[in-house]
Amino acid sequence: MMKTLIELYDDRPIENVLGTEMFRPERTVFICPPDIAANIPLHNRLREYFKHRGIFHECIFIGASLLDTNAVVRKLQQVIERYPDCAMDIAGGTDAALFAGGLLSAEHDIPVFTYSRKRNRFYNIRNAAFAENVPCTVQLSVEDCFLMAGGSMRQGRVDNAILAGYLPVFDPFFELYLRHRREWPKAITYIQRVSQKESQPLHAEGGRTVKGEHGGRISVPETLLEELEQLQMIRNLSILEDTVQFDFADAQIRTWLRDVGSVLELYIYKACLDSGLFTDVRTSAVVDWLGDKPDRDSVTNELDVMASAGIRSFFISCKTCDVKTEALNELAILRDRFGGQMAQAAIVTAEYGRSPMRHRAIELGIDVIDIKDLSDPGVLRSRIKALLR
Repeated sequence: MMKTLIELYDDRPIENVLGTEMFRPERTVFICPPDIAANIPLHNRLREYFKHRGIFHECIFIGASLLDTNAVVRKLQQVIERYPDCAMDIAGGTDAALFAGGLLSAEHDIPVFTYSRKRNRFYNIRNAAFAENVPCTVQLSVEDCFLMAGGSMRQGRVDNAILAGYLPVFDPFFELYLRHRREWPKAITYIQRVSQKESQPLHAEGGRTVKGEHGGRISVPETLLEELEQLQMIRNLSILEDTVQFDFADAQIRTWLRDVGSVLELYIYKACLDSGLFTDVRTSAVVDWLGDKPDRDSVTNELDVMASAGIRSFFISCKTCDVKTEALNELAILRDRFGGQMAQAAIVTAEYGRSPMRHRAIELGIDVIDIKDLSDPGVLRSRIKALLR
C-alpha cells in the first residue's frame, strides 16, 4: 500500500479528498495552481476537514500551472524522488496535468488509479492492485459536504437535534396546510399579529380582526386554529365575540406557526427521512462559505433542506409561492460550489410549476417538485427517489 498519495488538484472538492478518504495514506501531496498553493487559509480548512473525518495525516501543497504540462512534470518528478512510495490518483485535474501524470507513471512505474462516478468504484490504471474494482464506501454527512469545500455549517432557524420528537406532527401539519393553502399567508400574518408580546412569548391574544400586510383587515382563521388545537400545536383556544386567545405548545411550535414556509420545509425534511435513501438529512442548514468564525462579514446561505447519500449531496429549496429566477440561480450556485458534479438540486413549490420557470430549471439542471407531486405521498416518494438517479 502506498504511503504517499499524489492528487492533481481539482475545482470539484470531492475529487481532492476521495482517494485519501478511501486509502488513508500517511500524506497527501496536492499538485495545485500557484494561487491555491499560496492560500494558507484554504490549506487549513482542508486539514480541518480531514481531522473532522478522523484522518490525521500530512497535507502538502505544491504549486504549478495545471495548464503547463512541463511544469507539472517537474513538480511530479520532485515528489516522486522525495516520496518513492507514492501512488497517483488521476480522477481529477486538468488535461495537461493528467498528460503529465501519464508521462511520469510510464517513466517511473508508479501506481496509478482513478475513480468512476458512474460506477462508484475505484479502478487500477497501472500497478495499483489495491484499487482494483474497489467500491467506494465513504459516507458523508451534510456538514462534511460543506467542510470538504472549505465552508462550515452554522446553526440555522431549527435545532435539528430536537426534531425527532416532532416528527409525528409534520404530516398532519402539512395536510392542514393543503386544506388551507390559499388562506395560509393571511392566517400566518394573523398569528404573528396576535403573538408579539415578549413578556408572554407562548401566549397569543388579540381581536377578531388585525391589520394586514398592505392595509385592510385580516379576520381570525377560526377553522384553522381549531384544527391546530386538535393537532396539539396550540392550546386553550378561546374565540369570543371580540377577542381571540390561545397558547403555543412550545417555543419551537411558535416559531413554525409564525413562518409561512416552515410547514413545507418540515414536510420535505420528513419525506426525505422516511425515504430511507439518505445518509443524513438537515433542515435549515446554514453554510458559511469561508468556514470562518461567524462575524458580520461572513458570507452565508441557508438551505431549506439538504441531504447526503454516500458521497453525493442534495440541495433542496422550498417555496410556498411562485418560484423566481433568482431563487433558481442561487440554488444552482450553492449546488455547484459545495457539491459539484456529484450533487443534485431540486426546487419544491406549493404552486403549479409554470412553463418559464420549468424551462429555466431544466437549463440549470434543477428538478421541479410542485403541488401535484406534494398532494400525493406516493408520487412525492417517487420524485425524491428520482433525485438519486
